[in-house]
Order: sequence, then structure tokens, then C-alpha cells
Amino acid sequence: MSKALLEKTSVREVEIIRRISSYIEIHLKDSLTLATLSAEVGLSPHHFQKIFKRVMGITPRQYVEAQRLNRLKEDLQKGEDVTRSLYAAGYGSSSRLYERSNARLGMTPATYRRGGQGMRIGYTIVHCRLGRLLVAATERGISAISLSNSDAELEKALRSEYPQAEIYRDESSNLTQWVRTLLKHLNGRQPHLDLPIDVQATAFQWRVWEELRKIPYGQTRSYSEIAQAIGHPKARRAVARACATNPVPIVIPCHRVVRSDGGLGGYGLGIERKQALLEQEGAVSHADD
Repeated sequence: MSKALLEKTSVREVEIIRRISSYIEIHLKDSLTLATLSAEVGLSPHHFQKIFKRVMGITPRQYVEAQRLNRLKEDLQKGEDVTRSLYAAGYGSSSRLYERSNARLGMTPATYRRGGQGMRIGYTIVHCRLGRLLVAATERGISAISLSNSDAELEKALRSEYPQAEIYRDESSNLTQWVRTLLKHLNGRQPHLDLPIDVQATAFQWRVWEELRKIPYGQTRSYSEIAQAIGHPKARRAVARACATNPVPIVIPCHRVVRSDGGLGGYGLGIERKQALLEQEGAVSHADD
């Protein structure tokens, strides 16, 4: 929780959130309904959800889902048995686990365990006007995009992200076509991008990223406008963090989110590249906060 948010939140509300967060962590494998959680802190379900959503920026259900996913990922990375990890994280059945993991993990739990052991991630590096462009993908979609002036740095970063995965140079038709589409986009010849992605994210990150993909080519939005659009007007800083952790920039166009005062804000690929992308798109700011 940010310092600014704490200052705007009563001591009682802060204590409620801390108490329920600890309760959720301890009872992840139990049924954590809104009624159960609100009763734990002595509030009506409606009042509890209102406080939780205002302070945390997401609903209790979304928070529980994110915590279960984090627990699952931690256990799998430690090499724990998939079935044991499934129930420890609160997933009641294997079908539920795989349904959720396909949407949020971006891969099945068995392949994610221990840093991606069993995964096959193909990549290619090409030249573009912004430098050397690495695009990595599973058979399901693009999982990483990065830019640098050094191929070695790009490859090192990818292998660090997935230390146990099988990383290989890929010249397949799928990846080649996706890269060709990206290059056309970067050259201004294909404004709209609709490429498949295969990434890991929390429920909140997904909501932010989905909203970013709605920003039209040639326009920008402020962090506060994105927060407002997803129904969490006070979550500007959380939106900024979601932008900063975007593993597939350009496809998810976080460069189109700027500060309300007109400043560029941060960008994982570098401020100069953010400015170049916006200039290429002829971006017009629609920030009004």
C-alpha cells in the first residue's frame, strides 16, 4: 500500500486491510467467499467490499485469486508436486487449476515449475529503427519483447527470466509472421496490432493491459485516465506499476500512457524510445486529469 494512500485512509480501515490480508494468506486453501471475509472483520459484505476495493484497487475476489496464483507459482518454482501445490493454493480441482492457469499463468503449472522447466520458448532478434529487437514466444503467443543495442544482453535477459526453460532460436512461420507484423507496425504501415500473447499476470495487471490495448494509434492517455477507465480512479500508481511490468511492450502499448502534466513518464525500453514511438504515431494527448 502506498504512503499517499495510507495518508488518505483511516487507521481503522488500514487495520482492516492488514488483518484480512493476513487471514487470506493463512487460509488460502479454504473457501474464501465475500461473506466469510466480511464476517472475519465484522462488516457487512457490501461495506467490506467497498472499503477493500477503495484501498486496494481491486475486489476481494481478485485479490484472493492473485494470492492463490502467487502461492502456486512460488511452490512450483520450488519444485513442489503439482497436485500438492494445487490444493495448498486453494484450487479445488485440477480442472479449475488448469482453467485459471491458462488465463493467468500463460502456461500450465507443470511447465511453469522451477523457472519454466519443460517450456520451449523460441526467439529471434532482428534490426528495427529503435535498435535490436528480440521477440520470444511459446506456441500459444508472444511472451517477451525487448530492445537493446546488444544481442548478448537481450539473450541474457530472456534466459534470466526463464532459467529452466528450453530457449532456442526460432525461425518458424508463426514467429516470423508475428515479427513481420511488429516491424510493419513500428514503421507506421500497420497501425492496429492484434497479436496473440502468452504472459503471466495478476487480475489487476490484465485489466490494465486490456485497457491499454484499447488506446487508439496516435493517441495517449494519462495514468489516472486508465485508472478511471478500469473502475479504480485512485489506483494511478498501481496502473503505473502494471505498465512498468508489461513483458510485451508495443503489443501492449504502455508507451501511450503519459503523465497528466504532459511528461512522458517512465518506460522500460527507455525514454528516448518512448518518445520515438509517440512521434512515429503522431500521438495526440487526451490526458485531462
